[in-house]
Amino acid sequence: MIHPHKLTLLLFLLLWQMAAFAQQTDRFEIKGIAKGAKGEPLLAANLQLVKDSSQTLVKVEVTGEKGDFVFSNIPAGKYKLMAMHYDYAQYTSQTIQLNQNLNLGEIVLPERAVALKEVKIEAQKPFVEQHFDKTVLNVENSISAAGSTVLEVLEKAPGLAVDQNDNISMRGRTGVMVMINGKRVPMSGSELATMLRSLNANDVAKIDLITNPSSKYDAAGNAGIIDIKLKKDSRQGTNGSVTSSLGYGELPKLSQGLQLNHRANKLNVFGSYNYNHRKDFNKLDLYRDFFTREGRTLTNVNNQKNVFHHQINGHNGRVGFDYNLSPRTIVGLVATGNFVDINRTTSNVSEFFNAQRQYVESTTTNALSGTNRNSQAVNFNIKHTLDSTGKELSADVDYAAFQSGDIQNFNTTYLDRTPAQDNFLLYGDLNGKLTIKSAKVDYSQRLKSLEANLEAGLKSSLVDADNSLGFYNRTGGRNDFDTNRSNHFLYSENINAAYLNLNKKWAKVSLQLGLRLENTIAKGNQVAEYAKVEGDRSFDRNYTQFFPSAFVGYTVNKTHDVGLSVSRRIDRPTYNQLNPFVFLIDNSTESAGNPYLLPQMTYSFEFTHTFLQKYVTKLSYSRTTDVIISVLSPKPRPVPDPNPDAIPVVVQKDQNLAEFHYYGASFSVPVQVARWFTSTNNLEMYYGLYKGNLGVTALRAGRPTFSLNSNNNIKLPRDWSAEVIGVYRARQVYGPLDVEPVRFLTVGVQKQFLDKKANLKLSVSDVFYSNKTRAVTELADYAERFYQRRDTRVGTLSFTYRFGGAQVAPSRRRTGGAEDEKRRAG
Repeated sequence: MIHPHKLTLLLFLLLWQMAAFAQQTDRFEIKGIAKGAKGEPLLAANLQLVKDSSQTLVKVEVTGEKGDFVFSNIPAGKYKLMAMHYDYAQYTSQTIQLNQNLNLGEIVLPERAVALKEVKIEAQKPFVEQHFDKTVLNVENSISAAGSTVLEVLEKAPGLAVDQNDNISMRGRTGVMVMINGKRVPMSGSELATMLRSLNANDVAKIDLITNPSSKYDAAGNAGIIDIKLKKDSRQGTNGSVTSSLGYGELPKLSQGLQLNHRANKLNVFGSYNYNHRKDFNKLDLYRDFFTREGRTLTNVNNQKNVFHHQINGHNGRVGFDYNLSPRTIVGLVATGNFVDINRTTSNVSEFFNAQRQYVESTTTNALSGTNRNSQAVNFNIKHTLDSTGKELSADVDYAAFQSGDIQNFNTTYLDRTPAQDNFLLYGDLNGKLTIKSAKVDYSQRLKSLEANLEAGLKSSLVDADNSLGFYNRTGGRNDFDTNRSNHFLYSENINAAYLNLNKKWAKVSLQLGLRLENTIAKGNQVAEYAKVEGDRSFDRNYTQFFPSAFVGYTVNKTHDVGLSVSRRIDRPTYNQLNPFVFLIDNSTESAGNPYLLPQMTYSFEFTHTFLQKYVTKLSYSRTTDVIISVLSPKPRPVPDPNPDAIPVVVQKDQNLAEFHYYGASFSVPVQVARWFTSTNNLEMYYGLYKGNLGVTALRAGRPTFSLNSNNNIKLPRDWSAEVIGVYRARQVYGPLDVEPVRFLTVGVQKQFLDKKANLKLSVSDVFYSNKTRAVTELADYAERFYQRRDTRVGTLSFTYRFGGAQVAPSRRRTGGAEDEKRRAG
């Protein structure tokens, strides 16, 4: 078998040879002068040349001091020119037939008063759009997304799934990087799910799902990137929107939102506030069998009924500005805050049986916990265009702080135990702090000698985490500090990175080659008085790695396009995954961190074919080593065991498995059934094979599976519309976990009124209450079956009103520099 490093080198050479032999065609230039309606030359107007048929962007230029512009080296064909300037409305040319050098003379941008106000846009984007390099979820256009949380929206997306432990997977692979406006979210698992549940979908414009990012992105995220784009009003003057929604399943859900934006001349100021109040439940039934390691003889049985209730009150706000210091320099400042308060109650009933499955005893555990998850972040950014040839320099400086606090009270009652035992009372005080400091610089320019575009950048980040967990045994009126459960863990990390990207286009071939270098210095230390007897729980790591990426695209003809991409990526353990604390879930279940957890590394290959620029087929393969999976297994007992009749305890811990092979195929088929009925269908098929050892279990698990997502939009008379989303996921395997099929249906209707400035949406998610999870875990010494239900059948009524002017100005998209670190804080 060819080693991945050699295969990557061979692909690089193949891609370069394909590009070198690309067919050349005649090329010409388009020039002219941009002027305002009053006849004055326009400096720093933004000009975009697009293909006439597909509106695909070909090239961007900026006008000089006299309003002059030149598009050089343009292949023959049909184009349109769009010109934008903050003092005027957008100009769009007629079709330009280019077969010789062309001087357009003067193009005049119209006054704003005549633009867009009377334009009525009847077409509506579908919820799911498949592009050549990514999948786009148009959340703000979705009826069913109104009043939902972002996590609920992601569950409806093609290829995405959320498991019983709130881990997000993309096309059957874990290791997904979640970003908000280009900034990485510093959480994973249940912490990430809690944050996404507190984020209202009404504040989201769209979500990009990127499976093979370029080397400009941080190398993290083996399965891909989920980039959540929040709404930002691009209209001139003072504008905004208000949103209110009320949902009810078995429990109520309420959200309110306000967005404001003021854009005038050189200054744009924006802000938003959202409040989210949700009550939810999680019912989890567990059936556990314990076996001897040799001979697999049954020793114990434990059946559990769990009911978790939680109430979330979340406040999040964002405020910022962009300012044009000069026609070539823009600065911006963005501050965000997220404050989440969660009250949880837990009710656990456990029954214990012997090897003959005869009843022995039972316990009940009731728990109350109060949780706070707060975060604040500030980003300063600047972008400067060096000259009219396309040289551009941008920089970001980020600071983010995260605080977590939990107060927990556990009360366990022992029934039918001989001799009788007092209730076990445990009190926990858990606190965590995390700070992230990050800076990055990006540079881009046009290389005329190669007729290519060059991108380069540097980034450095510093992370400090301090987690303190104190538990106290309050049984019988005591208040004894529990050193076996308490923990104080310190972690620091410094990642320094550099990247280089080269993009070149010919008439039919496009090529991108990239290389990213990342050096990681990480230190973890469990404070001495909490160190366990098993050995040293501290670590000190320093490693440097290269992450190549490449893409080649070829236009076969007017109806067929193909592309091939390859990349190497890393998924580092989160800060809490490395923390060797032991966390009590109930009297027979614990979770623990793993300080010896290694990063997982992935090579990914993807072939893409598009037909008529709307039917998309993707074939994928990836190989992941040291794959990180979450494993439930019995807690080892001492030998000899002084208390063989003690209740068996199960520990949930992340571990490294040797390797994971992924073979996938996806198909996107949008169908225009009628002028009023559009159906977008996405089929994902894959086979994932897990190989390696988990303790005493030699694992080789995998099965072919598929998922189907169908999004249907129906346009009705008198500004009514409807939406129907169906999701089906066949039986799937995740490491030792075998999950049964999942299916659910969501429907919604919408009415627009007040000249389409207002809309009312009514939706019902999981109509048949079928979104339930059943799964089995099989190890050599342990087996578990579980059945999970949530409050997923919810009816939601949502109202949105947009106020202010209708004139749209060119928008500026900003991302920050702390993209890589922010997910891993959870």
